[in-house]
Amino acid sequence: MTDILDEPIYKTDALIAEDIDQYLKVHEHKTMLRFITCGSVDDGKSTLIGRLLYDSKMIFEDQLAALEADSKKVGTQGQDIDFALLVDGLAAEREQGITIDVAYRFFATEKRKFIVADTPGHEQYTRNMVTGASTADLAVILIDARKGVLTQTRRHSYLAHLIGIRNIVLAVNKMDLVDYDQAVFDAIVKDYTAFASSIGIETFTAMPISGFKGDNITGPSANTPWYKGPALIEHLETVEVNSAADAEKPFRMPVQWVNRPNLDFRGFSGLIATGVVKPGDAVRVLPSGKTSTVTRIVTMDGDLDQAVAGQSVTLCFADEIDCSRGDVIALADNPPQAADQFEATIVWMSDEEMLPGRPYWLKIGTQTVTATVQQPKYQVNVNTMEHLAAKTLDLNAIGLANLSTDKQIVFEPYKENRTLGGFILIDKISNATVAAGMLNFSLRRAQNVHWQATDVTREFHAALKNQKPAVLWFTGLSGAGKSTIANLVEKKLARMNRHTFLLDGDNVRHGLNKDLGFTDADRVENIRRVGEVAKLMTDAGLIVITAFISPFRSEREMVRQMMQPGEFIEVHIDTPLAEAESRDVKGLYKKARSGQLKNFTGIDSPYEAPEDPEIRIDTTAMTAEEAADAIVARLIP
Repeated sequence: MTDILDEPIYKTDALIAEDIDQYLKVHEHKTMLRFITCGSVDDGKSTLIGRLLYDSKMIFEDQLAALEADSKKVGTQGQDIDFALLVDGLAAEREQGITIDVAYRFFATEKRKFIVADTPGHEQYTRNMVTGASTADLAVILIDARKGVLTQTRRHSYLAHLIGIRNIVLAVNKMDLVDYDQAVFDAIVKDYTAFASSIGIETFTAMPISGFKGDNITGPSANTPWYKGPALIEHLETVEVNSAADAEKPFRMPVQWVNRPNLDFRGFSGLIATGVVKPGDAVRVLPSGKTSTVTRIVTMDGDLDQAVAGQSVTLCFADEIDCSRGDVIALADNPPQAADQFEATIVWMSDEEMLPGRPYWLKIGTQTVTATVQQPKYQVNVNTMEHLAAKTLDLNAIGLANLSTDKQIVFEPYKENRTLGGFILIDKISNATVAAGMLNFSLRRAQNVHWQATDVTREFHAALKNQKPAVLWFTGLSGAGKSTIANLVEKKLARMNRHTFLLDGDNVRHGLNKDLGFTDADRVENIRRVGEVAKLMTDAGLIVITAFISPFRSEREMVRQMMQPGEFIEVHIDTPLAEAESRDVKGLYKKARSGQLKNFTGIDSPYEAPEDPEIRIDTTAMTAEEAADAIVARLIP
């Protein structure tokens, strides 16, 4: 016989399971708000997030016990709980009492789920703040009530607006330390309003809070009876999220993966950036422009009758059209643009300065192309909003510049579409992300300037000269012997009736590149121009011989990519620095060592030796004549 005591326990377990199932279903359909906290150092960002986690019951008992112990050991609030320790997890952060890296935390209320990014306040970590803001719907900009609007308040407000965050909360924190004085609050709001309007922030929500004491965080505070606005949580629960606004825009989906598990299925997978799509919709694949009709919207949970922005789906088409990773699927009658030249706002995030003309990987959505950035039109002084002249951008600098890509990309201005307008730049050698940017618009010349086809082709030019075009790219330290060997190579080829032209580094700087100096940026532009000239000469069917230090691998690779496959032959004139300096026929090393000559390769400017050149010449083991013979033999077996 069943014990009667088992029955209520069984029912209770069932009810608990049912409650959990119901909770999960409700939780599953809650909207998600991503927001950041930002502002100056010690404005209380981490403390505020800790308070939100604490008040929303998102801390387990063991975490609370550890927090209480840590607060007594390394906290800044005496014997009280230091909520900042919930977020500042790095040892360096706890030691210094500052936020260094971006910390992401999840919490939820009955109405909404949240992901909050705690971003650093220090100017040197501005790039981390940009990273956190890039996916946010809302920014909580904190101000210490005792200090008012500071430089970093302006910087972070400008960046948040630049990144496209339109929901701004001005949280005047630490009101408990100014006795909840309304006059203090009103003065700060007035000061911030004047600044916000100057940078284009049209509206924001201001509220007096205390992250430490909890005033106006989860509910109205008796300490601020003069404040009639919402509490912070109430505002966060009701503000519109980006996904809702994105659903009202035209349909766009970057293709991330071609889904082909078997011969009977072919679909195109990706995250819908904007808009709504349904079976039967006419769509266009860009940049090819091919059109078709959506037949199915496939997910792991079955086919959908409709998919909206923010959902990851696989689309099937009625027609077998070409579509691959990097393409964009859009409405057939309202497609985005495609171009290869743009004006962009760039936030530089690398310790090494931007080099105009250097090729970088540009990643936008699922598209990856090669891009070069021109000299900035100006750099923004975020303290005064003044536009400053600049030749380059260094760490945390923000500037406006034109950039070009090696092929057309599908895009929309960032203010209209963050997915198809926001990009990152990646260093081709280190694979480090060096910048984030926003495309403002395509340049008119991108549509008006086209390559003009000619009847006399490069193949005809080469056949007329009875030779195969090539670029012999000599690289090495000053004094290595590049010009000497290059001159001998050209003489030997001339005796063989080959049509050649020698581009020497010093000679080119007397004319074509006489306006360039020897900074890293100027060296990059020097090589870019020479590469373009060499490309035109190979189109004319010539064998081009160049003799340049060309110290950076990125620029040598850039020139290689300009040429037809197999036409670029890198020749490393490999001479040790001590040997090259001992020759010093021009006296340049002596000047560099004495400080009279700046940015000299090998002394105070780096030389990146080729890792896998087609030809390597060791000038300590062979004469210049022998080297020239070896190069000619490699070029013409």
